[in-house]
Amino acid sequence: MFGYYLDLALRSLARNKVLTTLMVVALALGIGATITTLAVLRLLSGDPLPQKSAQLFYPQMDPYPANQPFSRSGKMPWLLSYVDAMNLLRARRAQRQAAVALSQVKVMPQTADGNPFYADGVMTTADFFPMFDAPFQYGAGWSAGDDDARAQVAVIAGFLNDQLFGGADSVGHMIRIEGHDFRIVGVLRPWAPQPRFYALHLGGHSYGKGQGVFVPLQSARADGITPSAMMSYGPGSGMDHLETSPAIWLGVWLELPDAAAVSTYRRFLANYAQQQVALGRFQKSRTAMPALMEWLRGEHVVPDDARLQAGLAFGFLLICVVNTVGLLLAKCLRRSREIGVRRALGASRAAIFVQFMVEAAIVGMVGGVLGLVFAELGLWGIRHQPAQYAGLAHLDLSMFLFTFVVALAASLIAGLLPAWRACAVAPAPQLKAA
Repeated sequence: MFGYYLDLALRSLARNKVLTTLMVVALALGIGATITTLAVLRLLSGDPLPQKSAQLFYPQMDPYPANQPFSRSGKMPWLLSYVDAMNLLRARRAQRQAAVALSQVKVMPQTADGNPFYADGVMTTADFFPMFDAPFQYGAGWSAGDDDARAQVAVIAGFLNDQLFGGADSVGHMIRIEGHDFRIVGVLRPWAPQPRFYALHLGGHSYGKGQGVFVPLQSARADGITPSAMMSYGPGSGMDHLETSPAIWLGVWLELPDAAAVSTYRRFLANYAQQQVALGRFQKSRTAMPALMEWLRGEHVVPDDARLQAGLAFGFLLICVVNTVGLLLAKCLRRSREIGVRRALGASRAAIFVQFMVEAAIVGMVGGVLGLVFAELGLWGIRHQPAQYAGLAHLDLSMFLFTFVVALAASLIAGLLPAWRACAVAPAPQLKAA
């Protein structure tokens, strides 16, 4: 029976090519705009580490003087001072913990004809790689002993390994960073969490291909490598004495396996801040420890205009659906005599309803295919924008399938009123008019 309805629907659509084209294009434009904005919104608001984001936490404290608040809105400072970051790490109250700072570093190729270039670098501690599930192509990260010994070791990204060593196993080779030789101990596979949560407020990019060089924090500082971001909260701060300056420039991340560990660490963090107040280092004992996704939401990683654009796109889709309803209804009214004849020949209301819904579904599926073309054109335009995330805008399999879900749902909703109106056509008046 479905084949019969399909044949009727195709014949009907073919008889009114202009009307059919208008319906398909209207739906396709709405679907294309909606999928384009949803793909971007999904990219911006995605979970960068879905397998363990609920176990990652970002401790915050407020060392700013009472007469010099960090912000008028009462937000907590984003970063920690070196003293506080090291105190938290040395306490070892978390399953894993890492301090992070970013820096632009000059890399000198080992070849005689190679020209130096700048790369995005990360100064961090040993737990960074296992805590964030960073995958290695060759070798591994350094150890806590390397941190303490200020070992001259480094991990490099796969794209930098391709550039410097042609993609070969470079573990054990030397790389010259800011005029100092570092021994490569690991090469990462392609790894770039989106958004780059650990780079927020550290002077790096939130999206893109990721950092190229990772070096131990204390080794980097001993070699004079400076962070990209630093904020002072007292006199005497400066890049030359970052370890003792009243300045915040490090982010600290914690891995806590369960609710009990989270509760225990919150108490520890609150007690630490109170101790610093008693010592005179802090004037406020405010603390916070958001989980990864809570931290991203609080920092408004997703731009407000992206959410607005998604809302406008859904509004545009609704307008397209309403227009399609009007076109289907006009088509239905023009076919009143045909419907009356079919009813007189024994077709039930349900059969008429199914026939019109099949017709609407066909319009939706064709509109979905054309909508995919419009979505790809929209994403192509976004990829040519200067935004950090522009190069990552694309349709994955889930968004590809979701396009047809939206197309089918929109077309069936659009077809409900015309199908119901067709069911209500009484055969007798139509036969008399004929």
